[in-house]
Amino acid sequence: MSNAAELPFARHAVATLAYRAAKVLRGFPEAHANDRLSPATRTAHEILEHLGDLADWATSLAAGAEKWEPRASPTWKEGEERFFAGLRALDDALVAGPPSETLKKLLQGPIADALTHVGQLALLRGLAGAAVRPESFARADIQAGHVGRDQPAPRKEFDGDASRGRRKG
Repeated sequence: MSNAAELPFARHAVATLAYRAAKVLRGFPEAHANDRLSPATRTAHEILEHLGDLADWATSLAAGAEKWEPRASPTWKEGEERFFAGLRALDDALVAGPPSETLKKLLQGPIADALTHVGQLALLRGLAGAAVRPESFARADIQAGHVGRDQPAPRKEFDGDASRGRRKG
């Protein structure tokens, strides 16, 4: 597959990351942003900073240069702003035309890593008493290029756990 054929998929993956992250970050209990589950784990704030680092790294890859420069975000709000600004810069770099083979590296590296960390934030949010409401993400209105904090309302949220009925015990 050529970059031209893969580009819409890559941009959709970035928009999917933005949608899922916005859902988890919206209403995150900031009072728990610095809670640490164990000495070996990151806090939610540290995970958010890492998401910003991943967005910056992905943008550098898409621009043809691999650059890793971790940065701190003094506040939760600044961390959110940095992350979504990074996704905007990444989408812009993708539209400008990334080098050959870059799209696969973006998916297997920073995009997949960021999706994992969004899941960690969802878990931490639930542990803080503010669980994210389940949703059928396959029905979500996710569009390439729509990578900001403001995302469409969920189309199909539900209560409970969709997998619970299959569990025994």
